[in-house]
Amino acid sequence: MSSGTHWETVVGYSRALKIGDIIEVAGTTAVEDNEIIGINDAYAQTVFIIRKIQKALKELDADLKDVIRTRLYVSDISRWEEIGRAHGQFFKDIKPASTMVEVSSLVNPNMLVEIEATAIVKNK
Repeated sequence: MSSGTHWETVVGYSRALKIGDIIEVAGTTAVEDNEIIGINDAYAQTVFIIRKIQKALKELDADLKDVIRTRLYVSDISRWEEIGRAHGQFFKDIKPASTMVEVSSLVNPNMLVEIEATAIVKNK
């Protein structure tokens, strides 16, 4: 599925891809209409990103409850608590396998978090 951003065409990727029972959601940042959401607010960016991932999953007949893995790439690991709190807001009962790693930078310095997700759903 495509979210329609021009980056998908330029870089050559899909927002999310379903093959059989597996859905892979590409690295997702807090961007909407070419504007970064939650500048200097890692918690707000994380919440926005997870909701964006949830929307992509719904388009493929899945939901956050189907997520088995998340990967969080953060530009400042010292902010792990606010990022983790936002992640826990959505996943505290689901408890997917998860990794949070600090990276030297994301595409835009105002992006603090990028998240990938893997979900497994039974074909309906």
